Amino acid sequence: MEDLFKSKLKKSDVKKVNKLLLESLKSYRKTLSYMAADVPISVLCLSKSLENILISYGCFRVYDLLDCDFTKIKGLGEVRIRELTTRLDEFLTVS
Repeated sequence: MEDLFKSKLKKSDVKKVNKLLLESLKSYRKTLSYMAADVPISVLCLSKSLENILISYGCFRVYDLLDCDFTKIKGLGEVRIRELTTRLDEFLTVS
């Protein structure tokens, strides 16, 4: 084990390790976001009309919203999309 620490790593090896580590952390963060988002959309404290629109579209949990194209959901205009994205952002930055 000591031999491993005594040997010097090449700069290219360090860059590769750093790149792999960053990719792994990015994947880990995404996984954690999905796990934290396994809650009902009611935790977002959305307006009742917005919540009903999302439920009728089949979005019952926060993770249902993560890869959703809000422009495709009938009844969501600019104001409701802004409300939804603001609440999602607040939820995901706290989680």
